Amino acid sequence: MRRYWVDAKIEKSVTLEGETFHHIFDVCRQTVGSKFEILNEGKAFFVEVESVGKKSATLKVLEVRLLPVPAAPHIHLCVSIPKLPTFETILEKSVELGVFKLHPFVSDYSFVRDVKNERISHKTERWEKIVKSATQQSGRGDLMEISSVGTLSQVLEKMNQMPASMGLFPYEGECQQTVKACIEKMKPTQPQNIWIFVGSEGGFSREEVEFFKERGLEPSTLGEQVLRVETACLALVSIVRHEFTLSQSSQ
Repeated sequence: MRRYWVDAKIEKSVTLEGETFHHIFDVCRQTVGSKFEILNEGKAFFVEVESVGKKSATLKVLEVRLLPVPAAPHIHLCVSIPKLPTFETILEKSVELGVFKLHPFVSDYSFVRDVKNERISHKTERWEKIVKSATQQSGRGDLMEISSVGTLSQVLEKMNQMPASMGLFPYEGECQQTVKACIEKMKPTQPQNIWIFVGSEGGFSREEVEFFKERGLEPSTLGEQVLRVETACLALVSIVRHEFTLSQSSQ
C-alpha cells in the first residue's frame, strides 16, 4: 500500500494542497476512489479520495492506527560528513533503522571542513525529502531530525548536556576493547541516549582520537576489516538496536 507523509491537520477528512497534492495526484497518479495511507504525528490514516480539483483534493478518513516510534534508548548517529551521495544513503537507512537524530559534523578528514560550506547549506531541503520518503516507505511514526552541521567539539558538547547519555567511538586504528565490550559496560547504566561517532572516508586524526579520550570516550573496534562509512553506520546502529531495543523487547 502506498503511504505519504502529510503535514496538514487531519480529522474525519483532510484537504491536500501544494507540493503534497502535486506529488500524490500529479506524480503518483492517484484519483477519485483511490485508497492509501497518509502518515502524520505518529498515526497512519487509511483514506479514500473523495474529490480532486486542479490544485487540491479532499480525502475521507476510513481507519486510524498508531505507528511505531523509536524506543529508548534513543540513537544519535554522529557522522563526519563523507561524500554527499554516501551521506544521503546513510540518511535513508538511518530512518529505516530507527535512528532518533542524525548529527552531521566537520572534522580533520571530512569531505567538507567548513560548517558554513555552501554545498551543504543548499542540501537541507533535499535531505528533508529523503527523510520523508524513507519514513513513508518504512511506515515509521516520526520524522528523524537532522541537526545543523557543527564541529566535533559542538556535537560532543550536545552529548554532555543531554541527561543519561553515553557515547560509542568506533575506530579503525589500535584499540584495547571491542564495540561489544563497550556496549556491555553501558548496559547497567540504562542510558536513555546513545551517541555513535563515525568518521568520514579518512577516519579520525590522531589529534581527534586524543580529543575523544580526554572527554571519556575510549576507542573501540568492530574487527580487523576497515568498513566503508555507510557500512559502519548501518552495522553500529543495528548492533545497538539489537542489544538495547530488540533484545529487551523479546525478554
